Amino acid sequence: MRPYRVASAVLAALILSLATLFTAPAAGAAGVQYVALGDSYSSGVGAGSYISASGSCYRSTKSYPYLWNAAHAPSSFAFVACSGAKTDDVISGQLSSLSSATTLVSISIGGNDAGFADTMTTCVLSSDSACLSAVSASRTYINNTLPGKLDTVYADIRAKAPNAHVVVLGYPHMYKIGGSCLFGIGDTKRSAINAAADDLASVTAKRAADAGFTFVDVRGIFTNHEICSGSAWLNSTKLTVFESYHPNSSGQAYGYLPSFSSAA
Repeated sequence: MRPYRVASAVLAALILSLATLFTAPAAGAAGVQYVALGDSYSSGVGAGSYISASGSCYRSTKSYPYLWNAAHAPSSFAFVACSGAKTDDVISGQLSSLSSATTLVSISIGGNDAGFADTMTTCVLSSDSACLSAVSASRTYINNTLPGKLDTVYADIRAKAPNAHVVVLGYPHMYKIGGSCLFGIGDTKRSAINAAADDLASVTAKRAADAGFTFVDVRGIFTNHEICSGSAWLNSTKLTVFESYHPNSSGQAYGYLPSFSSAA
């Protein structure tokens, strides 16, 4: 082949490659069938803009599953995460959305099993000693009972969705130690609550890994955005009480969404 013909062929191939690169949808997820499972941290409680049809599950259009779906346009999207969900609730009420065709699953779960809401109420309203006692009970549950609960729900997810890539998202530290809040709790309570989050992350990471799932630790990305940080991605105590101690819209968009996207 003559040199000019070789050069022309190479140029044509290059143009075709560039055309393909720039015409392909950058955010497309054709063929992806995505199911979002889990609790309030996945449904988007605290972020506002709740879907009326979701009722007391409080699924938000500002939650990371909804935002990921809008950005990537998967072939299908089932958003079944629900406020207050425990591992047993996922098994009984959410797994019917999975099938052998499911290719992507997200889930946050375990905080409600460990009594997150009651522990936070005790720590905000009661003494240091009462708070420490409540946190201690939660940590005992996390380390002794929760592993078996997670093993069961993860095994059931795999059985229902044998071909899916499953992303398990953790929980952030709730408080900035040494941070300043107009209203809030002291560092003794803050440290105890954060220590429980550390236990929860360690246990969840191990159980997810053993199940062959991908665990995403969000504690790092939320650093300097905890309650009392001055740039909080988490709600402190609110008049809409159920939104307290949950990610706000920034926490979902800048904390959870990129964390999930990096692993999806």
